[in-house]
Amino acid sequence: MRHNDKFEKRGLSVEVRNGDVAFALRKFKKKIAEDGLLQELRQREFFEKPSIKRAKAKKAGIARWKKKLSTMNDLPSMGKKSR
Repeated sequence: MRHNDKFEKRGLSVEVRNGDVAFALRKFKKKIAEDGLLQELRQREFFEKPSIKRAKAKKAGIARWKKKLSTMNDLPSMGKKSR
């Protein structure tokens, strides 16, 4: 048995049904976005020093933490009664 006898799907694919290419394209774009391929492509487009990568990661972590704190502060407290 040759390796060509068995067909394996690799990567992302979308089936076009009833000639609806626009719908298939929207589905494909959604799959690409969920998989993070475009984001990875943009990151790999130019070389980035490791120190800059760490600084960006730290900055992103701080932003996530601040966002989490702001959402926690917006929620009403459960234990206290307001007058």
